[in-house]
Amino acid sequence: MSQLNIYKLTLVSILAALAVVGRFAFQFLPNIQPVTTLIIISGFFLGPVAGILLAVLSTYLSNLFLGMGIWTVWQIIGWAFIGFLSGMIGKYFKNIPVILLSLFSIFSGYLYGLIISLTSFTVSGKFLPYYLAGLPFDTYHAVGNGIFTFLLFPLFSKVFQRYQNKWQL
Repeated sequence: MSQLNIYKLTLVSILAALAVVGRFAFQFLPNIQPVTTLIIISGFFLGPVAGILLAVLSTYLSNLFLGMGIWTVWQIIGWAFIGFLSGMIGKYFKNIPVILLSLFSIFSGYLYGLIISLTSFTVSGKFLPYYLAGLPFDTYHAVGNGIFTFLLFPLFSKVFQRYQNKWQL
C-alpha cells in the first residue's frame, strides 16, 4: 500500500522523533548519527513517500535544536533522495540481506556528502576543494551508517514484519 494511512504516518512520526534524539545524542561525534539509517530503513519498509517524509521531518526538527541555515535545504534534499532510493529498493527487492543494505547505507554516506558539497558550489563556485576537504567526514558518516544499519536493521525488520500484515504497511 503506497498511501500514507494513519498508522504509517504515526510510525513515521515516531521514527522522526528517534532520528532527532539520535542526531542530538551523537552530535559530539563528527557526522556519525543514526538519521540516515533510520531514513533508509523507513524507506525500505514503508516506501519512498515515507522515506522522503521522514527525511524532511527529521532534518527540520533536529535543525531546530542544532542550527538552521541554507544547509538545511541541502540536507533535506540529500536525505530525501536517499529515502526515495531506499524506498525503491524496498519496493523491488523485499528480501535483501542486511549486508547489502549496509553497503547501500555506506554508499549513502558518500552520496549525502556529495549532495551537501554541492552547497559550496552554489554559494562560492568552488566544488572540488570543499568536497575533498569533506571526504574524511563523509567517511565517518558512511562507516557510521554501515554500523547503525548492521545493528538496527534486524531489530526494525522484526518490528515492521510483525505489524505489516496487521496494518498493511
